[in-house]
Amino acid sequence: MRRTALPRKLPGMSGSLSARRIVAREAGGADVLRLEEVAIPAPGFGEARVVQRAIGVNFIDVYFRSGAYPAPAPPFPLGVEAAGVVEAVGAGVTTVSPGDRVAYAGPPLGAYASARLVDADRLLRVPDGIDDRTAAAMMLKGMTAEYLLHRTLPLREGDSILVHAAAGGVGLLLCQWGHALGLRVIGTVGSAEKAQLATQCGCAEVLVDPTDRLAERVRSLTGGRGVRTVFDSIGRDTFLASLDCLAPRGLLALFGQSSGRAEAIDPQLLAQKGSLYLTRPSLFDYTRSREDLVESFRRLALAVEQGSVRVHVGLELPLAEVREAHLALEGRSTTGSIVLRP
Repeated sequence: MRRTALPRKLPGMSGSLSARRIVAREAGGADVLRLEEVAIPAPGFGEARVVQRAIGVNFIDVYFRSGAYPAPAPPFPLGVEAAGVVEAVGAGVTTVSPGDRVAYAGPPLGAYASARLVDADRLLRVPDGIDDRTAAAMMLKGMTAEYLLHRTLPLREGDSILVHAAAGGVGLLLCQWGHALGLRVIGTVGSAEKAQLATQCGCAEVLVDPTDRLAERVRSLTGGRGVRTVFDSIGRDTFLASLDCLAPRGLLALFGQSSGRAEAIDPQLLAQKGSLYLTRPSLFDYTRSREDLVESFRRLALAVEQGSVRVHVGLELPLAEVREAHLALEGRSTTGSIVLRP
């Protein structure tokens, strides 16, 4: 694994490092975000100080910023995904060394920064064949696609799956990876332009406007049977229709809520619709142990290096323009991933 030379002007390993970061003054709209200067101390036991080169933007960042998910007391940092170079390590660190190219995805918040301290056990060495931009764009979304396809329900070659927001960051990865696994992928998107991109990325069929007769259209495409699994990141607008798209004993994996929280249901409804399964999974539970984290990333990195999964970056902006990134994400005007440059 190639190591990267550290920037010459960085202070010594024992000193603090000046960095820029984004914080939210309070929960609210994109206008609560501000840029500030902060001193990053030397890493403590088990920590690494990472000089970041690319930062991923995800809908979970919007959830924390808006107050949909509980965040620390304001002003609080944002961001859960980035790639960079280890500049220094604290005592007890054995998983990474200074000069290593690394990436991570997960709490605590704070990835929207030019440098930060990270628990070294959550850092993953990036293979030489994957650049920083790609690494930052693929971590959270790619490992989400990995656990959804490989670990929520056993899927077999030939199974049909439905992917909502198929032209989004996770959606494009699910479509490509699902296609490579021999699954029949049906996608939903919000425009004809996005439909073209989803088709290029492995969808056998693409439905524009998932709120229009969704179950009827899906069952028409599957001979009336329905799909084995629905991967739903939209939530309120699609939740009940997603249940109606499932074959008996099918699984709805509700892993996001871009349109708002799904309504509460009586569990008896799952029985009435065909002994269905419902899960509300989180990447952080599927990568809670170091072993699960490493295996998830190994599988993802291999898929990217082999070309079965290509990471699409639809928007790249400087860190200082993070507000524009959030507005674009909330407005659903983007495709693929959004990356910030520190």
